[in-house]
Amino acid sequence: MQQFGLIGKSLEHSFSKQYFTDFFLENSIDAKYSNFNIASEADLQSFLQTTNAEFANVTIPYKQSVIKYLDAIDTVAEKVGAINCIKKINGNWVGTNTDVIGFQKSFKHFLLPNNTHAMIIGNGGAAQAVKFVLHQLNIPFVIVTRKSDLGTIHFADMDENIMNKYTIIINTTPLGMYPNVDSFPPIPYQYLTANHYLFDLVYNPLETLFLQKGKLANATCRNGFQMLEEQAKAAWDWWNAY
Repeated sequence: MQQFGLIGKSLEHSFSKQYFTDFFLENSIDAKYSNFNIASEADLQSFLQTTNAEFANVTIPYKQSVIKYLDAIDTVAEKVGAINCIKKINGNWVGTNTDVIGFQKSFKHFLLPNNTHAMIIGNGGAAQAVKFVLHQLNIPFVIVTRKSDLGTIHFADMDENIMNKYTIIINTTPLGMYPNVDSFPPIPYQYLTANHYLFDLVYNPLETLFLQKGKLANATCRNGFQMLEEQAKAAWDWWNAY
């Protein structure tokens, strides 16, 4: 039996295990998918050295830190700077990023002509795939975080002018994700309009407070569930490409 799994922390929010378990049953595949809750980066290194799993997805908070423990990464992952999918080949761990495929397929379809500038909330591992896709689509973007770092905007500095310019707003943080469903990115929602496009990488719950606030302003709203499905399909194809 082939061993698959999800590497991350606090994985009760994830649909991946159920998705792949159902997929294996429907397609009569002799495989098992498990959740691997890893408490720290030190435990991550030890896990990769000892696990019987040969294929895995990688999620928060290890999409960037896992890179140093891999033997190789492909060109896409190198450009993105984050990993969400790994496999063992001849005893060596290799990584790629299928979030790029998942986000692009889910995101592009709902773009409007006025959606020319994007705001990315958060700057962690998930944000790296979003940046990569926006570069490919020639959409300028800014990063919004809780820290006043070079090249980013602090939440406290956001105003009506910024909200009017950056009509694409993409949440790459876990804010609003189960079980913390009462949290949401602290942006000035009073400036949202029907011209805005809100994309939330969170998919559990399917409608976060971030998206609910967008709907109240008649903005276009998308959750991360299709992205999850598309990246999972891409991961399966990559795992089986030798």
